[in-house]
Amino acid sequence: MFQYILFDLDGTLTDPKIGITSSVQYALRALGIEEPSLDKLEPFIGPPLADSFREFYGLDEEQTAAAVEKYRERFNDQGIYENEIYPGIAEMLAALKAGGKTLAIASSKPTPFVERILDYFEIRKYFDYIIGSNMDGTRGRKEEVVEEALRQMLPAGMTSAEKKAEVAMVGDRRFDIEGAKEHGITSVGVSFGYAPEGELEQAGADHIVDTVEALEKLLMRTGD
Repeated sequence: MFQYILFDLDGTLTDPKIGITSSVQYALRALGIEEPSLDKLEPFIGPPLADSFREFYGLDEEQTAAAVEKYRERFNDQGIYENEIYPGIAEMLAALKAGGKTLAIASSKPTPFVERILDYFEIRKYFDYIIGSNMDGTRGRKEEVVEEALRQMLPAGMTSAEKKAEVAMVGDRRFDIEGAKEHGITSVGVSFGYAPEGELEQAGADHIVDTVEALEKLLMRTGD
């Protein structure tokens, strides 16, 4: 079934809550905004960072740029390691690679951060392609990340039917589902991430799984 598999990172392979929300809290404080609740900052996990600062706190372009800079100041040294890999993920990735699958990361997080996280958890070896956003903020939308990943990993001349049957995007937020749909590939939502209740269903995910074990079973399935 699926030969080419794209994975989101945050909320899909790892639980980055403490690192991301604490770094957002740090950035907001630098702008004079106090947000004591890390739970309230969970919506920052998934979408492009700059978009979240603008949407959730009404920052203008100059303020957004300053917030992103302060976020990275903390995240680069501390927040990046305030992260946990979900149980069973490394074993699943090993099984997929042993099964001959081609794996890629497709994340809205800047590529250098993605690479450091994969190295930290010792799972970089499983990925044939690592695609993130650019540090200057470009290629930040999930549709753009997925487009670049597909450009690099898929053989030329695949038909639309072949792409739908053989390529899957796995993620925990609607942005992952929308990115998959934009490019005509199968979307797989994981409910153990950070999507609000009903978000994956509303986004129209082709499959939704509740556990890492169920995800592995789906991705290893043969036929149809």
